[in-house]
Amino acid sequence: MIYLDNAATTKMSDCALKAMMPYFSEIYGNPSSLHSMGQQAAEALFDARQRISSCIGCTPKEITFTSGGSEADNQAIISAAAMGAKKGKKHIISTAFEHHAVLHTLEKLEKQGFVITLLDVGEKGLITAKQVEEAIRPDTCLVTVMYANNEIGTVQPIREIGEVCRNKNVIFHTDAVQAVGHIAINVTEQNIDMLSLSAHKFHGPKGIGALYARKGIPLHTVIEGGAQERGKRAGTENLPAVMGMAAALEEACSKLNENAQKITLLRNKLISGLSKIPHSILNGDEKSRLPGNVNFCFEGIEGESLLLLLDDKGICASSGSACTSGSLDPSHVLLALGRPHEIAHGSLRLSLSEETTEEEIDYTVKVVTEVVSYLRSISPVWRDLESGKKEFIIKEGY
Repeated sequence: MIYLDNAATTKMSDCALKAMMPYFSEIYGNPSSLHSMGQQAAEALFDARQRISSCIGCTPKEITFTSGGSEADNQAIISAAAMGAKKGKKHIISTAFEHHAVLHTLEKLEKQGFVITLLDVGEKGLITAKQVEEAIRPDTCLVTVMYANNEIGTVQPIREIGEVCRNKNVIFHTDAVQAVGHIAINVTEQNIDMLSLSAHKFHGPKGIGALYARKGIPLHTVIEGGAQERGKRAGTENLPAVMGMAAALEEACSKLNENAQKITLLRNKLISGLSKIPHSILNGDEKSRLPGNVNFCFEGIEGESLLLLLDDKGICASSGSACTSGSLDPSHVLLALGRPHEIAHGSLRLSLSEETTEEEIDYTVKVVTEVVSYLRSISPVWRDLESGKKEFIIKEGY
């Protein structure tokens, strides 16, 4: 099988797996226990916290371990909202194509009296620092903008947005789940107050992530119980997963430039090949995007049929976020770009890794071209388009 769904999850690296093994059967004490085995575990936990913090440019005490990116997003937004509410500030700025971990949390806050402004991301899926600056009000308590979009891969001007927020004294959170381990990040230099990450996006284990929160930002507890994670996240720490995350992130960061260069070349080759399919369009900005993300819409087909036929040909892909794969609705991300419903339904996301080969890209271009052609040949919608009964939405040379 050719695996091109790395935005959904990645294969765990040998390095991460090896790092985890001793903490299942040898150093298995509870880090909160006072005996020697517990303290061994506590030392390992602190070591992992140090290593992870060094990868993103913060201090160990600014890292809180979570179950993943969704929990980190929830805790960051709820914490900033609680801070704002105490000061009478209940306005939050975000974008229309955030991950649902952000959007659904904002919807809940809206029901509690918060005012939510969702910025327009335009056809290319990018916002500007000026948009953020113009949207900030005296009662704004939080700006939350994803670092890189999980469906179309566009990378936002995070440093500039962070600078605006810092100058306006507004907390800035970024969902960096798709970016960490793939793009160089330094939270201090980029004016980031809070950042969410998840290990399984950079070859670590599933079910473990982290929230960076700048010193001085009080985190609101979303899981009550014991005093773990300095009282900000109850529950015995998943030490094997934490160790796997630390090892995976260190490895990813050590090969960041090398991997990005290789993957970008393959990505561009894939984009070039798929662009030759008639009435197709690349979603998201061609340059300001993740190294491994390719997202296309093909007019006249359904994405679900495309995925099933690609799977039959040995290619694992997706039509958007794996978190919403059970939904029949078109991608909210593509709709935010202005894609009509009938076009958004015919989307394909291919996400590469450093293990992807040129031969796999060549095969993928060939197969996608053939499958799209086949699906169109049996589609009454396509016949109407070709006959002129309906007008093409995606024009040639778009």
